Amino acid sequence: MTSFISHTSIDCRDAHALSEWWKPVLGYTDDPSDPNLPGHDECLIVDPASAGPAVLFLQVPEPKTVKNRIHFDLRPREGGRDDELARLLELGAVQVADLRGKYGPGTGWVVLADPEGNEFCILRSASEVAATAETPA
Repeated sequence: MTSFISHTSIDCRDAHALSEWWKPVLGYTDDPSDPNLPGHDECLIVDPASAGPAVLFLQVPEPKTVKNRIHFDLRPREGGRDDELARLLELGAVQVADLRGKYGPGTGWVVLADPEGNEFCILRSASEVAATAETPA
């Protein structure tokens, strides 16, 4: 017997605001059965194609204080890593670390943070990985 990941939960100070920020990042929408409204303390967003896991934002009273122990690694669906980096910075992400080229030319990732400081990474797109015939990173 095995289990599957139903959704990923993210503790945050403002569940509605953070769910609204992540929707355009992931191309997700509100879960039709979830009242994602300002002031609501649990907001669930879902992949409209049902291809990716849902993300649940849970409002908590305490602020984030240390580095995340788990984070998203995002791979652009179209375009490249640098185009996606520019898009996410425009949406309000903050660059935390630049590890592009860490393992040689055309490799690596960029570490970003969402508006509440939760870290996530932008990897190379599948086409960029295929063009360099290297392992994904």
